Amino acid sequence: MTGAPITRADHAREAAVEAALGKLDLDDKARLLAGQDNWSLPALPGIGLASLVMSDGPIGVRGVRWTADDPSVALPSPTALAATWDPELARRAGRLLAQEARRKGVHVLLAPTVNLHRSPLGGRHFEAYSEDPYLTGEIGTGYVLGVQDGGVGTTVKHFVANDAETDRFTVDNIVAPRPLRELYLAPFEAIVANAHPWGIMAAYNRVNGGSMTEHRHLQKEILRGEWGFDGFIVSDWLAARSTTGAILGGLDVAMPGPKTVYGDALATAVRAGEVEESLVDDAVRNVLRLAARVGALDNAPAVVAGSQLPAPLDGDALAREVARRSFVLVRNEVHDGHPALPLDPARTRTVALSGAAARDARILGGGSATVFPPHVVSPLDGLTAALPDGALSYRVGADPSDQLAVAAQGFELRAVCRAADGRELGTVDLPSGMIQWVGVDLPDGVTYDELHSVEFTGTFTPRESGDHTFGTRGIGPLILTVGGERVWEGEEGLGTSTDPFNAFFGERLPRARVTLLEGERVDVSLRLTVPRLPGMPMDAVAFSLLHLGPQRDPDDLIAEAVEAARTADTAVVVVATTTAVESEGFDRTSLELPGHQNALVAAVAAVNPHTVVVVNTGSPVELPWRDDVSAVLLSWFPGQEGGAALADVLTGAEEPGGRLTTTWPVALADVPVTDTTPVDGELHYTEGVFIGYRAWERAGTTPAYPFGHGLGYTDWEYESLDATADRATVTLRNTGTRPGRETVQIYLAPQAADTPERPVRWLAGFASAEAGPGESVEVTILLRARAYQIWDEETHGWTTVPGTYEIQAGRSLTDRRLSATVTR
Repeated sequence: MTGAPITRADHAREAAVEAALGKLDLDDKARLLAGQDNWSLPALPGIGLASLVMSDGPIGVRGVRWTADDPSVALPSPTALAATWDPELARRAGRLLAQEARRKGVHVLLAPTVNLHRSPLGGRHFEAYSEDPYLTGEIGTGYVLGVQDGGVGTTVKHFVANDAETDRFTVDNIVAPRPLRELYLAPFEAIVANAHPWGIMAAYNRVNGGSMTEHRHLQKEILRGEWGFDGFIVSDWLAARSTTGAILGGLDVAMPGPKTVYGDALATAVRAGEVEESLVDDAVRNVLRLAARVGALDNAPAVVAGSQLPAPLDGDALAREVARRSFVLVRNEVHDGHPALPLDPARTRTVALSGAAARDARILGGGSATVFPPHVVSPLDGLTAALPDGALSYRVGADPSDQLAVAAQGFELRAVCRAADGRELGTVDLPSGMIQWVGVDLPDGVTYDELHSVEFTGTFTPRESGDHTFGTRGIGPLILTVGGERVWEGEEGLGTSTDPFNAFFGERLPRARVTLLEGERVDVSLRLTVPRLPGMPMDAVAFSLLHLGPQRDPDDLIAEAVEAARTADTAVVVVATTTAVESEGFDRTSLELPGHQNALVAAVAAVNPHTVVVVNTGSPVELPWRDDVSAVLLSWFPGQEGGAALADVLTGAEEPGGRLTTTWPVALADVPVTDTTPVDGELHYTEGVFIGYRAWERAGTTPAYPFGHGLGYTDWEYESLDATADRATVTLRNTGTRPGRETVQIYLAPQAADTPERPVRWLAGFASAEAGPGESVEVTILLRARAYQIWDEETHGWTTVPGTYEIQAGRSLTDRRLSATVTR
């Protein structure tokens, strides 16, 4: 496999790279491969090299500071983006993120995540696209092309088999060659071939005994050798642990800095004869090539000049479009000749809305995907704006947040930084009670050398009377004050987690319970004396002010929602997960919705036959009431415009466009692959190539909703299929009464008993079709040669399995409308 065709501009960039490399001594070269801080590489003015700046994350560009002073557009979660089944929309999303990156001075975006949904328990499930490697590769290709259209680099991550969070720094994932090639490497391979990414991120974990940052076979022999990748390989943050191991294994950049295994340590290893300087030169070439591509190296033409940048995009509008196009309508029952959705204005004069997440929207996943948007449209906001005055009522009904969470609603906070003598060094306003400053994140005028304490200070205005619990998370001496009274003082030590980030953040701990009155503002403060922890790989300050509101009797909350729903024409219930059960850094142990949300849905549905449930999660959850409600709409983590998009879809202004990219189970007990916990440091992928729908069909178990499922607001008739082994042409007609969009899915099913064993069928292609009422449309879908191949573990290569195959066209894995037989 080779990369993109070589152009004259490529030659010019390579010449500039070689000229710059020739001017560097060993120390400068070694220094260039080590982060100078949390987000950047050092500038080398002598060769005309600017500092290369990197930034999280996959759904928005945070920039180099953990602050809301410079807001970021927050797109829907990657699971949502993939649910659109539209690589071109993913490309537009990438272009928007490149636009944001350029605005923030960022050269490289630390995304996309193309690990697979091996198990629904995977804690970072929401940040990856799908259980299917082909669909993942197609969406990832669109995303990478879009970001790089805007002249900004990507780092496709996490290479490879980083499919769970438990012991992610130490786990050794044991994966046989065939599933490694056919599943876990496949999205990376497709993106390298079709999008020519400028970066890859090496994961924390080990694979078959080798640390990914030192994995010569995977990084040098496969990624660079077989696939022709010519970008840079950067470690995940703190993943690189060996100077010689990393450089011999093909790692180019060790992040973050200033303390890394490269820099002075690498120069010393070369001088000691442990490392050939030519290996350092190879890594520096890759970094300089990146700099040339993004316009950070003198005398090298950037891949995208300023005049060639894509037309500016409206972030709010695109975030709203992606959200509505991602919503998956998995159930829509008909009553009295009318479907539950869209809401019929003639029949729906009143709507009873309930669920805590309807008011306090969860728009994104936790961890490195977190950004600070300029605004958030909640479901309550969106429906209030879309429905006539007086049509909407709201009750909490059930609040899943029965654990301490970062202080947010009702808090107005700023951080004050002080020196040991009490001098104020700097302040910054905060969007919430969390500080996560790493490297250069400190407020202007503040340095780690002088910084002695950081204090959250501000006010809290309760929206409910009662006992409010305040808590802390962080390492070091802490003093908590509420209403002018010191309510707790103490010191926390390092946690015991094998994940250094979680160990540094510490546990969430309750500290004091204070009785407060609704609407009565009180002063709050949490002061940390910044600990000096020996051996920490980077300078950082991370601690949180936590809060939990009064815990009302769940039965009373449900009763209030039921009474409102009883007399309403339609009841809408929003259920959600919380950061305590679904976030980066840990895997889930259950697929149950937290709190009393299932009881709320059941109670509302019992009194209102027109109950619509909106599921605000990034990953599958159990829906025990799914057959008792009129409609179920999956909204994922829908980004900053989620509430507006929800109103668009519920009212019928727009159609829900999403299709499932992962199988939704009835119950966790039915899920074929649930193992995410290592035993003796190893996690064995014993299921081989059978994950996701491949495993479900092998087990013969029926899920709640199959891969590819999703309903729209019109009907489609699949009229004809014309297929060869290389392509499938489908003609379909919109038989409904309104315009619509259909996702045509092509599955490939071998007709003979397999040796070696293969799945019953697998996704081989897809395309979108749009048509007005009564109109026909034709789509042609190319079928790749790889769709007929397996990785042969004996010959160590791809081999075509000849025979008869059925080409199946339909709306989902289980709703197959047409078929044709071909021979390969």
